[in-house]
Amino acid sequence: MIDEELHTLSRRIGDWLAARGATLACAESCTGGWVAQTVTATAGSSGWFDRGFVTYSNEAKQELLGVAAATLARHGAVSEETVREMVTGTLAHSRARFALAVSGVAGPGGGTAAKPVGMVCFAWGERDGELRSETVHFDGDRTEIRRQAVIRALAGMMT
Repeated sequence: MIDEELHTLSRRIGDWLAARGATLACAESCTGGWVAQTVTATAGSSGWFDRGFVTYSNEAKQELLGVAAATLARHGAVSEETVREMVTGTLAHSRARFALAVSGVAGPGGGTAAKPVGMVCFAWGERDGELRSETVHFDGDRTEIRRQAVIRALAGMMT
């Protein structure tokens, strides 16, 4: 089944990147590759999508992206500090000009008072450029939270 909203957003980001002669790489935790799946489902994405990292465990974040153990210990996997390091690592381990990262609590379990189900952290960065991050709280079940996170991750590239 094709999700028209995701498909339209993917085409828009592809056009945005193509207009800049740029490529995108992503690092995903709670979305488990859904961002990469969304963009690679778009015809022509090989011209603007470089690669994706699914770093679900803390060990994967450290080994593949260079997220510091101290950052994970101090702030946790679901934090702006961690997703910022995920973006930095994604840019260091890819040829992309732009990168995004997402990590969150999709539920139904795993939430705490400080980091409830639906809390998702995002970061976006440009090689040798700006690095931005934000935290958003989504409502819904696991699938709805993950879908909203994919939308926000992609839409955030163009803001």
